[in-house]
Amino acid sequence: MNRKKSYNSTVVRGISIVAFLMIWQSFCMYNETAEMINPVFLPSPLQVFQTMLQYLKDGSLFEHVSASMIRIFEGYFLGIGIAIVLGYFMARLRIMNDILDPLLGIFGSIPPYAFCPLFIIWFGIGETSKIFLITYTTLLPMIGYVVQGVRSVDPLLMRSAKSLGATEMQVFARVLVPSALPYVLNGMKVCLGLTFSALIVAEMMGASTGLGYIIVNARNWFLVSDMFLSLALIALIYTIIKQIICLVEARLLKWKHSGMDAIE
Repeated sequence: MNRKKSYNSTVVRGISIVAFLMIWQSFCMYNETAEMINPVFLPSPLQVFQTMLQYLKDGSLFEHVSASMIRIFEGYFLGIGIAIVLGYFMARLRIMNDILDPLLGIFGSIPPYAFCPLFIIWFGIGETSKIFLITYTTLLPMIGYVVQGVRSVDPLLMRSAKSLGATEMQVFARVLVPSALPYVLNGMKVCLGLTFSALIVAEMMGASTGLGYIIVNARNWFLVSDMFLSLALIALIYTIIKQIICLVEARLLKWKHSGMDAIE
């Protein structure tokens, strides 16, 4: 039953994407004669596909995609890792919460992208400033999800486990982690979108490779098809990574989904 629901959902999503592309292509064909929008500024899916073939032919597509992917993974997972450590200690130690919570409130009120010029001044226009911006953008909101997850653990469960002879490590691994994991995984999905935003901003402000660089270069030369190609690749990569997280979530939280299916 569960597999059938998943299959139906996949089919509907696929049909939705195909329908969108067909409507887009049809409108572009109509727009060539009606000129509601200058056709130069609204490429069709076929034109975007032809642009992608040109990038593949000269070998630059892999270079740009791989550069962005490396920055995403380095900044994203570094931010997630730091957030898990800080969030755990904030939730477990009052002194840590009293120290860090006011600071998070101050820095959280400032849009992360406002720091981009400062990061470039401090660390230069190389990879360090880009990774730092992505890490910082991921870190702040992720801490909140980790704190919420750790605090959601029922103290009674932890005391019961200890009374049955469980060690601190066993309580951590078998009680705290499973209880906090749904919050952490949900935070990872939410922060992924912020991570991609930070990536594009960083690459637009100072880079010679990457999907954000393609957008800036396309803007400078009015290569609108290149812009659309970059946007399509961003959406595709984001969707793939998010789907991987969802699959991991379904795997690790199988017990939770099984319980919900039983209720239904």
